Amino acid sequence: MGYEMTATSREVVEQVMRAGREADVEAFAGLMAPDASIEWPYRPPGAPAGVRGRAEIRAFLAEGAGKLVRFDEYRDVVLHETTDPEVIIVEYAAYGTVIRTGAPFHQTVIAVIRVRGGQVLSYRDYLNPLVLAEVLGSGPAHRS
Repeated sequence: MGYEMTATSREVVEQVMRAGREADVEAFAGLMAPDASIEWPYRPPGAPAGVRGRAEIRAFLAEGAGKLVRFDEYRDVVLHETTDPEVIIVEYAAYGTVIRTGAPFHQTVIAVIRVRGGQVLSYRDYLNPLVLAEVLGSGPAHRS
């Protein structure tokens, strides 16, 4: 037929989720559009509001990959397709281990992901900032 099928938005989000869980920085960055953005609307003090551009995303992930949390599994993953074929909303519970302490890690996430042409344009990650603050050592359990 002479044409290449572009992955659906849902398929791209499934690939992004797998790369994130496996801490596969190259696969994750490769799914990002050149001018993609990742945003964290809710975040603990000191955490960035977001990163923009595939190169910056790759560098940010490479710097942090495997240093804070090792993900063992994502549970209760639900992908919601919307009336906009580019937008997928995903809900999941991430389970893993805090690298520094060996403590168990559990994070509930909702993300809104926009995909165009088989690449992620924007990824808004609505994670629980209190859990992340604990991992970073700035949460209530770490204050005197």
